[in-house]
Amino acid sequence: MLEVTALGWTLTIAVIVALLALDLTLGVLKPHAVGFREAAAWSVFYIAVAIAFGVVFAQVAGWNYGTEYFAGYIVEKSLSVDNLFVFVIIMGTFAVPEKYQQEVLTFGIIIALVLRVIFIALGATLLSLFSFMFLIFGLILIYTAVQLFRHRAEDPSVEDNALVKATKRFFPVTDDYDGGKMFTRIGGKRMATPLFITLIAIGSSDLLFALDSIPAVFGVTEEAYIVFVANAFALLGLRALFFLVKGLLDRLVYLSTGLSLILAFIGVKLVLHWLHEDIWHDAPVISTPVSLGVIIGVLIITTVASLLKTRNDPSAKAHAGSLSARSHEDDPAKH
Repeated sequence: MLEVTALGWTLTIAVIVALLALDLTLGVLKPHAVGFREAAAWSVFYIAVAIAFGVVFAQVAGWNYGTEYFAGYIVEKSLSVDNLFVFVIIMGTFAVPEKYQQEVLTFGIIIALVLRVIFIALGATLLSLFSFMFLIFGLILIYTAVQLFRHRAEDPSVEDNALVKATKRFFPVTDDYDGGKMFTRIGGKRMATPLFITLIAIGSSDLLFALDSIPAVFGVTEEAYIVFVANAFALLGLRALFFLVKGLLDRLVYLSTGLSLILAFIGVKLVLHWLHEDIWHDAPVISTPVSLGVIIGVLIITTVASLLKTRNDPSAKAHAGSLSARSHEDDPAKH
């Protein structure tokens, strides 16, 4: 079992908070439209930091744990791209001005990180107390994979988001934006702006992604520390990655299919782990290097197949995928 000292946790959290503060400064205190070169530079920076951390961590803790970190990081990074699909849909639905998109994204990432810390602590506690939770997590991932595959050609409905609906009932909402303000006053009445509703939509989508991503990363490592750092470094680069790939997302037509395969694979891995530990010791166990190879292989095949598909059929368009079918009334194609 990985032993992380209090100093190790403190230094790790200090690095993540410093990077988060840097992201907050860039996204909130200096709102501006982000160009391709800026987004590319920051994306490379965050990926380089994540890789450097992984190498240092592997040198200190051993490459078995290092492999688990990189597998977890790749899983979370691939799931974060699906996150970006939903972010693009939300930004488009609420017509967020480009120079304020950074602010919403940065706060969305902070919310996602806080939610993941909560779920990581809960997940680690449950797994340590009840071994059958490996079975539960595995079945959750398999169910999610099946639903995502069934509805891979759909997009989630932002306007049907229960938390967005509840917020709109609780707060009167202005029709127009008021700079970068979340709330404003009109005729002496305090009102929420569309920017606040956008943040609520992104935060609630973060909650759903956390419910899927935490069991997924626990499928490649049982160490809470590795789960935390893999999630943190994957999320920290999300703001820059959004501006880098938002114009390319439409071309990743098979991404939802690839992610459903990855989630199903990790779900089966968790079920086999439970079976091996609690029921049948001769049950096969999928190693972390094999998991890493399968995850990378699926992502490469998915990306190449998507690019070939859109090159041969320019009208093909990617979708974020949904965990439930949209009703005919919600589908604009039915009208």
